[in-house]
Amino acid sequence: MSKTSARVSAREQLLTALDEAIRKLGAQAVLVSELVASRVGLNCTDLECLDLLHLAGPTTAGQVSAHSGLTTGATTAVIDRLERAGFVKRRRDKKDRRVVLVEVLDNCLPQVAPLYRSLQEDLMKVNARYTNRDLDVVARYMTEANEALARHVEWLQTQPALTERRRQHTASHESLGQPAGAGRAAAPARSTRTVTNARRRRLPTEGQEPSRRPVRRK
Repeated sequence: MSKTSARVSAREQLLTALDEAIRKLGAQAVLVSELVASRVGLNCTDLECLDLLHLAGPTTAGQVSAHSGLTTGATTAVIDRLERAGFVKRRRDKKDRRVVLVEVLDNCLPQVAPLYRSLQEDLMKVNARYTNRDLDVVARYMTEANEALARHVEWLQTQPALTERRRQHTASHESLGQPAGAGRAAAPARSTRTVTNARRRRLPTEGQEPSRRPVRRK
């Protein structure tokens, strides 16, 4: 094997390992978020939006919608729930009274921060094993990967929901004069009478002795 093919193979293996690590990290992050949210009386989406608000500072509902990928209506519902729970508040922008900003209340942080403390301590130990140059590479990679996720969110917002795709699939087949399931192998049908008779043979009525007639083999 040539050195070039060996290098390509090594890079492919590295990219595969990186992809798997990111997927596992994402899955673990979702599980942690679910658990933390349940401890503070929120759902996972509300907690993640609360974190986005904390990182962004006072911002508009439209900006929250853009960063989270939620629809405008869903974002409004999230902010309403967070406001009722005492985590955020709405206020008018001092520079433009027409703009309504959403900001995180300082008194909510002590409820959430302790639930992440042990994780932060573990990550500090992990960070200590890497040089500043290493961490700079990781930070740049994560920033660019996050930008890719943001672009993917924008693309997902243009895609129809599963029910809508099914409706479009059915409509396309109907326009061709075919049933929606045409082309797929159909399982052999058994008549209702056959199934009913089989059930009657297997399940004798109360007080009746089960039939001991031997099964005739073909």
